[in-house]
Amino acid sequence: MLKIRDNMDLNVLEKYGFKEYNDCWQRDYNNDYATNIYKDTKEIIKVDYEWSFLENKYYKNSTYKINDLIKDGLVEKVEE
Repeated sequence: MLKIRDNMDLNVLEKYGFKEYNDCWQRDYNNDYATNIYKDTKEIIKVDYEWSFLENKYYKNSTYKINDLIKDGLVEKVEE
């Protein structure tokens, strides 16, 4: 699973186009899907609107649409 590093302040996600909600930070992509980063676990989740509304799909090893976060050293891979 991919997640934001524990020592990172999630408020930095705003500069990457994420918006803050109650339990997560979210970046939407043309209402097809979104990237969620949950505040409590810092897990990076893909929410796919095509398959079913708000069905969570884990990125696993994919770097789809989070290359900017990876490049800047915000993401780490952890064993499930």
